[in-house]
Amino acid sequence: MVKKIAVLTSGGDAPGMNAAIRSTVRTAVTEGYEVVGIKRGYSGLLDEDIFDMDYSSVGGIMEKGGTILQTSRCEEFRTEQGRKKASEILKKHGIDALVVVGGEGSLTGAMLLMEETGIPSVGIPGTIDNDIAHTDMCIGVDTCLNTCVENIQKLKDTASSHERAFVVEVMGRSSGYVALNAGIATGAEAIIIPERPVDYKAIAEKIWNERNRGKINCIIVVAEGAASAYTVARHMEHRIGYETRITILGHIQRGGTPTAFDRILASRMGYEAIQAIKDGEFGVMLALQSGKMARVPYSKVLSEKKGLDETLIKMAAILS
Repeated sequence: MVKKIAVLTSGGDAPGMNAAIRSTVRTAVTEGYEVVGIKRGYSGLLDEDIFDMDYSSVGGIMEKGGTILQTSRCEEFRTEQGRKKASEILKKHGIDALVVVGGEGSLTGAMLLMEETGIPSVGIPGTIDNDIAHTDMCIGVDTCLNTCVENIQKLKDTASSHERAFVVEVMGRSSGYVALNAGIATGAEAIIIPERPVDYKAIAEKIWNERNRGKINCIIVVAEGAASAYTVARHMEHRIGYETRITILGHIQRGGTPTAFDRILASRMGYEAIQAIKDGEFGVMLALQSGKMARVPYSKVLSEKKGLDETLIKMAAILS
């Protein structure tokens, strides 16, 4: 029987994680569970950086970016020995179940910990890449997209003033979700994503033709996993009729006040995580599916790759 629950955030931070922590803690307390927080993800767990949490300890955090629990990536936890040590620490502190907020690596760690040591857990998907299968959206994606759109729009203003092209690099190591949607939302002339091979010649010819028709600005959005902005700029320079500039948005995409969508999504997932624990359903990730919350087994989530919407890719090609 579960009496004490721990919550941690792991991997890359995402706006909305604090709302998930707040919802998890307050729901758990209301349901009669003891709650502790673990600092710095699995690294903090191995260091026994564990502290008590209650209703008031999560007050005023929902509107803040990042995570009050802090986060990290932990090489030791990737080993079976590291996970065994983690299970011993959890048992030592009387922790019966974990709520893990993070991306694919964090959920994989939770699954392996459960398989190898029997420590039950529930996962909440938090990653700005939106690359986790079986959930329509992950915590942080909406805020990240809004940050990208706001900054690209500002670049578009200066691009028009100087008749320049800007190559804007956004996050997305293996997924082009952010690049694709940010590019559509800002009317980018070209969107380069890992899911499609790059045809620099075709892109350059298209932009050159538009320039000849009187276009005074150009935005090229590239996902970091598809190509470097510098590589794209080298291919475009002297071929598109514009002076070219480079902007890498970088970690600015991770920060900032979460949007209403991310706050509500995270709150729903935190609440549902405790309901899953109450029902005795472990080894599952909370997912948003057609507007409703679903519980999907780790094994199913982590064995499948989430692809992009092919219709969006076709639409982007037409509208750019």
